Amino acid sequence: MHARPEDQRGVYDLTPGNPATFAVTRERVSASRIRQMLVLQPHDLLAVVVSGQVEAWQGEPTRAAGTPIPGDRPQRWHGVWVDDSRELEQHLLPDGRYTETRHGRTDAYTGRYWVRDDRITYLDDTGFWAFGELIDGVLHHAGFVMRKRPISG
Repeated sequence: MHARPEDQRGVYDLTPGNPATFAVTRERVSASRIRQMLVLQPHDLLAVVVSGQVEAWQGEPTRAAGTPIPGDRPQRWHGVWVDDSRELEQHLLPDGRYTETRHGRTDAYTGRYWVRDDRITYLDDTGFWAFGELIDGVLHHAGFVMRKRPISG
């Protein structure tokens, strides 16, 4: 198969020449779960590929959390992301760990995360995988719409 010329392919087309982003699961996944950025148990996750790179294989991460990717700017992710309408604060720490405060409950969820380009992959300490995407400075994850809280000084 030959790649279509760049001006004839969409950014999300799964075609030679485009960096692919997808997950392979054991179970059938509905369109609504995909729109919610998908949450899966490790045994159901066969692979995660982000921008053409394997991030998880057989339910396990392929690199250490917090490992920088050449050319990426992981520091743009570090800080507190807030969805005020759903009382969520997600703290993305420079060491590749995260903690969430939900409805005032600190550390409601904690775990590791990996970023590549505009995608984030989470592995919660309780054992589930979740995914998100940064679109125009807004983080979309599992139905949450989060904006980065400015650093006060």
